[in-house]
Amino acid sequence: MNAQQRRVASFIERYDLHAPPAYRLLDLVSEVGEVAKDANSSTGYGTAPGELTLSEEEIGDVLFALFALADSQGIDADRALETAIGKYEHRLTDAETPSSE
Repeated sequence: MNAQQRRVASFIERYDLHAPPAYRLLDLVSEVGEVAKDANSSTGYGTAPGELTLSEEEIGDVLFALFALADSQGIDADRALETAIGKYEHRLTDAETPSSE
């Protein structure tokens, strides 16, 4: 488990912010929605894609929610990321696309 995931877990423990995994998932989706809202607003709802501006604070909220969800499920975020990178490398080597098609 990386230091940031441990930090989130410690924060949740210290402030008694425990929640069921389903709520952690809903929180993550909500936070990703906030990032999407930033994208929509900053690009004039797609009319100016070159103007994309995202909030560092909102990205941080997504990371917090993701680490909290991973921790609630006993998933090591570092290991999960390494697995995903290996999967994409394999796909790019074999199929020349990162897509699972």
